[in-house]
Amino acid sequence: MSAIDDLIAGYRRFRGGYYETNRDEFARLRQSPKIAVVACCDSRVDPAVITDSTTGELFVIRNVANLVPPCEGQGERSWHGTSAALQFAVCDLAVEHLIVLGHARCGGIRALLEGQAHKHEDGFIASWMSIADEACERAMARDDLQTFDERAHACELDAIGISLANLKTFPWIRERVEQNSLQLHGWYYDMMTGDLLRLDEGEGGFVSLY
Repeated sequence: MSAIDDLIAGYRRFRGGYYETNRDEFARLRQSPKIAVVACCDSRVDPAVITDSTTGELFVIRNVANLVPPCEGQGERSWHGTSAALQFAVCDLAVEHLIVLGHARCGGIRALLEGQAHKHEDGFIASWMSIADEACERAMARDDLQTFDERAHACELDAIGISLANLKTFPWIRERVEQNSLQLHGWYYDMMTGDLLRLDEGEGGFVSLY
């Protein structure tokens, strides 16, 4: 059986089981989540699975390395998928919480550290990952980090802070944060240990949510 056949078989189980059991709920379900999550497109990191959330609870924005770009003007040929999703979540859905969810063993971050983000001629990955260039530079400059895995881990955490700072460059996010109608959060998930950490700006680091 192929991977697509497995997917179709899974749909049929869903259609005949969970969907049928919850058919009335699906018919009434409206999109009114209180939480938006910027997550990585890594197949191992599903925000709904990690938080045991049900359908409709999370508005999820996924991209390479869960990065948020700074607010930019609309150029002639510019495309702003993540920014557009953020605007919809904040301005139209009026979410109350916005989480940047980083994770361990992130392929985008590791490619950035190894210089592999530049290996493709079209440059899409390199251009996108440049959002985290400062995190990469700081990780590479640290004398207390001895191994590549240690540097990758530091870069993954630092990149979350960069994305949180970039969120505040969007005027409609900054305004809502200042009005206390929107809260920003930085989380980090380690699939090897199951640990989920949050950025505590008061403590200056990440602390366990478990």
